[in-house]
Amino acid sequence: MISQFFVLSQRGDNIVFRDYRGEVQKGTAEIFFRKVMFWKEDGEGDAPPVFNVDGVNYFHVKVAGLLFVATTRVNVSPSLVLELLQRIARVIKDYLGVLNEDSLRKNFVLVYELLDEVIDFGYVQTTSTELLKSYVFNEPIMVDAARLPSLGPGGIFMQRSKRMPGTAVTKSVVANEPGGRKREEIFVDIIEKISVTFSSSGYILTSEIDGTIQMKSYLTGNPEIRLALNDDLSIGSGGRSIYDYGSSSGSGAVILDDCNFHESVHLDNFDIDRTLSLVPPDGEFPVMNYRMTQEFRPPFRINALIEEAGPLKAEVILKVRAEFPSSTTANAIIVQMPLPTYTTRASFELEPGAVGNTTDFKEANKRLEWGLKKVVGGSEHTLRAKLTFSQESHGNIMKESGPVSMTFTIPMYNCSRLQVKYLQIAKKSKTDNPYRWVRYVTQSNSYVARL
Repeated sequence: MISQFFVLSQRGDNIVFRDYRGEVQKGTAEIFFRKVMFWKEDGEGDAPPVFNVDGVNYFHVKVAGLLFVATTRVNVSPSLVLELLQRIARVIKDYLGVLNEDSLRKNFVLVYELLDEVIDFGYVQTTSTELLKSYVFNEPIMVDAARLPSLGPGGIFMQRSKRMPGTAVTKSVVANEPGGRKREEIFVDIIEKISVTFSSSGYILTSEIDGTIQMKSYLTGNPEIRLALNDDLSIGSGGRSIYDYGSSSGSGAVILDDCNFHESVHLDNFDIDRTLSLVPPDGEFPVMNYRMTQEFRPPFRINALIEEAGPLKAEVILKVRAEFPSSTTANAIIVQMPLPTYTTRASFELEPGAVGNTTDFKEANKRLEWGLKKVVGGSEHTLRAKLTFSQESHGNIMKESGPVSMTFTIPMYNCSRLQVKYLQIAKKSKTDNPYRWVRYVTQSNSYVARL
């Protein structure tokens, strides 16, 4: 049970606000935003997703740069409220097509209508996009896709000579094409977030993949579809499936530690041909979530070296090598390295011919930041930084620095080798003209190299 729900912009502007029970004082949005922006209780870092101020529990998630917040005075399950906030954000995105401040302001009437159907007097009624169609009648005002930020190569859907723009999935599931037509489309993404920790000598200490097969359906009539995965897919330790399915694991098998499926997925034939059958609901939903700790080849290798260059000086050498094929390009790479607290200045030297690189010394938190616009597979990049200290080091500079961390996105590449072999519509209409493709995206969840 929640008392209030509101959505704030990055500036703290109150875009959407609904008070369901009237038991929490006014001004909670301002109290929440001030608390989050000036979080001091745990030192540096972001505010936790759940905290209490003056007897009011605040729950929040950040989606597309917006803060979705719920408040209550009673003791409720934090995981339930956080999941509710995520689902509300997903439902709004399904109806608006694009989830950002502009789309919310243009469609505030539709958003309030959705909230009134999703929550009644603080209690959840439904978060199903398909069921809400029967009760929500306002039409969305579509945001011009040309005004959206470019998604780069990660936002391109491609198969041979056919291309679909990245904004293809930024459409409302209830809005029709010009002329009243509705285009029959279904999109499938495999998104993997990887966590890797390297030792100072470059060996992998821990590695993990958290992945999801994400689907967004614009099919009318909700036809049954079949989704085929790798024939050599195994689930469970030792290649033994947690569903007691026969394993065909070999040296090149894809072995997942565990997984879970959407409620609409049927596993009747999964043990025979690794095929999932489902009737996709309207909107965006995860078909399958999975986790993998089997050894895999990390997309990047990081080497870091820091040496004293005088009483008050030191030099840092960072090397990043892309271990993926040359046909693939990584985007938005950011390398960060904490420096000793007595560092006062840093000057940078990039390799000859470096284009699109940015360097910065964050003096407030003593952090070195190196940005690379894109990295082609097989290439290696080096950064040298000369540090100036305010006092002479009396310890090991290596221990007072690091670890080095990375964030990145690699379109059309996944580390687990999980694949969608085909997607088949059981009863395809004559007007269907599907594109044969699936988009793969790898992102960093935690990518760390120790010094």
